[in-house]
Amino acid sequence: MYTPLLSVPLIGMPGLWEWILIGLAIVIFFGASKLPKLGKGLGEGIRNFKDGIKGEADEEALPAEGGTTAPSDDSKN
Repeated sequence: MYTPLLSVPLIGMPGLWEWILIGLAIVIFFGASKLPKLGKGLGEGIRNFKDGIKGEADEEALPAEGGTTAPSDDSKN
């Protein structure tokens, strides 16, 4: 007998026990002491990515207009 593929249940989001197993595997793999460092690095990476998309990183790299700069050659008349 022919069974259409649409009647086969698809894989959905992980349930509670799957998330617990994933979390446990992460703790075992990275260690509990490295997880805060991993989270901080991930947060900084996301923040830098967002700043790069907005173009704020390019504006910070430019010198300020009122800052100290080398004297120009025009003052040597």
